[in-house]
Amino acid sequence: MKKGEDMGYKDLGKEISFADLAVAKSLKHNRSVKMMERINKVVKWRNIEALLMEYYEVGRSDEGADAYPPLMLLKCMLLQKWFRIQSDPELENQINDRISFKKFLDLPLDKPSPDHSTFSRFRSRLSKDAMIQLNNVVLQEFAKRGLSINEGIAVDARLVKSASKPLSNDGIKEEKKKKDRPEGKLDNKGNPIKFSRDLESDWTVKNDVPHYGLKEHASVDVDNGFILATTLTPASDHDSKYLPYLAIASCHTEDPIEKVYADKGYYGEPNRAFLSMNEIEDGIMRKDTKTAKITELEKERNKKISKKRYIVEQYFGLSHLHDGAYRARFTRIVKNTWDAMCRQMAFNINRGTKLLATT
Repeated sequence: MKKGEDMGYKDLGKEISFADLAVAKSLKHNRSVKMMERINKVVKWRNIEALLMEYYEVGRSDEGADAYPPLMLLKCMLLQKWFRIQSDPELENQINDRISFKKFLDLPLDKPSPDHSTFSRFRSRLSKDAMIQLNNVVLQEFAKRGLSINEGIAVDARLVKSASKPLSNDGIKEEKKKKDRPEGKLDNKGNPIKFSRDLESDWTVKNDVPHYGLKEHASVDVDNGFILATTLTPASDHDSKYLPYLAIASCHTEDPIEKVYADKGYYGEPNRAFLSMNEIEDGIMRKDTKTAKITELEKERNKKISKKRYIVEQYFGLSHLHDGAYRARFTRIVKNTWDAMCRQMAFNINRGTKLLATT
């Protein structure tokens, strides 16, 4: 069965209109268009679309209202990241306003953007597992084109502010109890609550400063700077226990991870044993223990490791600056993790296509 045949997707029309012809010449010098053309030359959207069709069930039936193709909606999410668009209503406005966006989306000039509520529903309907697989497809394509992603990874974590105002631990417990009761799921008019405050964040202290929110754990390839894995947890979860997860989640090809670089917070027997058992070279910085201080040789080793693991801090800094990643967008961990994985995909596509363009 051909794509779109007997399936409930909107007929967006591919015929070239007079409006399309009129603007074609002006687009030749548009920098946004050049960026998207660079991306389209490398990214195999058909492979991504095929995977989306496996996970995204909306539109499979010809019953009910026609749905937007999932590939178009995913591209909308990527545009939001690349062009630092802060909200879904603004994304809708930008698509309607910018010719370059419509060209990238294969959306005719006389067709409107999907409604901003469509973007929200898309995030809810496309699972975390689907996002993991989509990122895997992107990274495998770059590996096939000669960009290494397995020679070494740097892992680290950063604090993320909650989308809600802070509550005390007792306040969090009380709000959770309210939410568990039937009346806690309804608003003053008896309707289901559409928005609820963040009850999955919690408190931690860093550098003697209390923090209420979440923690993003990430691994980055030390050669080309690709984000290989990311996940979010409550802020109080300790960094060190996520090293095994990040190492496993960073395996996107058949080649094994050769070395893991990490700061002193990951030092300890469990992580060293995990690396040894999986024949991964130990690049964890050493620190003083209760029974022994680190040697001069270990201090020199730490300096060499810090020069490698800076790249994960570079990702944190760039996403903090350009994507507002220092603050959660949503009140639930699952939606914030999805958002982080979308940022991962956008970051990797942009970085990989730039690297290939210079080789």
